[in-house]
Amino acid sequence: MKLPVLYSLFKQDIQLIEKELKSSIQASSELLQDASVHTLKAGGKRIRPVFVLLTAKFGDYDIERIKYPAVALELIHSASLVHDDVIDQAELRRGSLTVRSKWDNKVATYTGDYIFARAQELMTRIDNPLAHQVLAKTILEVSIGEIEQIKDKYNYDQNLRDYLTRIKRKTALLIAASCQLGAISAGVSETIHKKLFLYGYYVGMSFQIIDDVLDFTATEKELGKPAGSDLWQGNVTLPVLYALREPSLAREIRKVHEGMTHDELKPILEKIKQSGAIEKSVEISNRYLDKAFDILKELPDTKNTRYLHDIAEYIGKRNY
Repeated sequence: MKLPVLYSLFKQDIQLIEKELKSSIQASSELLQDASVHTLKAGGKRIRPVFVLLTAKFGDYDIERIKYPAVALELIHSASLVHDDVIDQAELRRGSLTVRSKWDNKVATYTGDYIFARAQELMTRIDNPLAHQVLAKTILEVSIGEIEQIKDKYNYDQNLRDYLTRIKRKTALLIAASCQLGAISAGVSETIHKKLFLYGYYVGMSFQIIDDVLDFTATEKELGKPAGSDLWQGNVTLPVLYALREPSLAREIRKVHEGMTHDELKPILEKIKQSGAIEKSVEISNRYLDKAFDILKELPDTKNTRYLHDIAEYIGKRNY
């Protein structure tokens, strides 16, 4: 099943979530309001809310309750991107000016903080201590992941474990939490919501690896930013780690931190694509996908379980 078809099945609920997203960032400060709205207008596939909706179907599905974790998790994701753009000094996000580019770093930092706070406020509507523990731990891990990424910028001597731990914290755990919190908010049993957490974790790992691959293989129009931006900003991703194993290519990659334009970077990007690094990265992504599919076999065989299979397959196989 294609993603738009899956989304159409939840059309009304997704529309409600979009409405709640907009109302949740209302602010008395016009500047804060404009910057927050600008963040949400950048769009996105709303993957995390969809995972909340899908996993809530395993229990007592009530959109008036489920909407709170769905909106909160999307807000947390959006806030982390605003902060990411400050750290990376990014000009574009999905083809639009970033908050820090349209205003400045101070406005972007406080906008991200505000959106984080609104997410946590929304989650207070869920009267379940476990849900709040999961969310707090997730935000903590995301923060650690961001710090680790800063620490490892231009660190070409890091290993595969360093990379996997970083993307686990930065990306996979938020998707895992989306799956678990949807289930918890719907009163699902501990056995099921823990399995859904694992499913989300494996899908999240695949999601980030494919994102890192697309930074090399997608076009600037598709990415909404120049190809190779991660490498240019010093973020050492899985394709780069594999490319570094080739000595001559490693010498060229290590020069990136000395400063070069995106045009000067293009020949290096081509060599990375020709090195086999992309194929090896996709292979690792597929291993995580297979683990996600194995978890689904342990869940009740319902159409909802099949939807989870379809969305995982889309994430792992997408060309953009």
